[in-house]
Amino acid sequence: MTERSAGPLARLLAPQGPTSLPRTLARIALGGMLAFAGISHLTFAREEFNAQVPEFVPLGEETTVVASGVVEITLGTALMLLARRRVPIGWAAALFFVTIFPGNIAQWVHARDGFGLDTDTKRFVRLWFQPGLVALALWSTGAWRDRPRRRRRD
Repeated sequence: MTERSAGPLARLLAPQGPTSLPRTLARIALGGMLAFAGISHLTFAREEFNAQVPEFVPLGEETTVVASGVVEITLGTALMLLARRRVPIGWAAALFFVTIFPGNIAQWVHARDGFGLDTDTKRFVRLWFQPGLVALALWSTGAWRDRPRRRRRD
């Protein structure tokens, strides 16, 4: 089966060639930040992350924080080491950033302190960083640019 005849999922998961140096450096930096954040979930920043768990999450705060930490370590490591699989990993990272956004909203709405976010203004400004992380995940991995597209029917 040729790449053109493969379905969209197969094309999404297909190994990709390299990207530009700025994208590569940004991908590795984002991966490092994610891995570090994940480690901090499991160690020294657990209390701050507990403040971000929304009340509607059916798991306990500790379980949620540990699980999200493991996901962050996994995504961060994958971003740094699996360059040829960068496109699906980029989409997964972007989806992760969207998924955890309610935690940032909960921190703002419920006025929960954490990570130096001790005023409503600081917590509100923090909300605007999440779309930037989504964009960075998609840009640095080339996920949007290299996404599978529908084939034109002539």
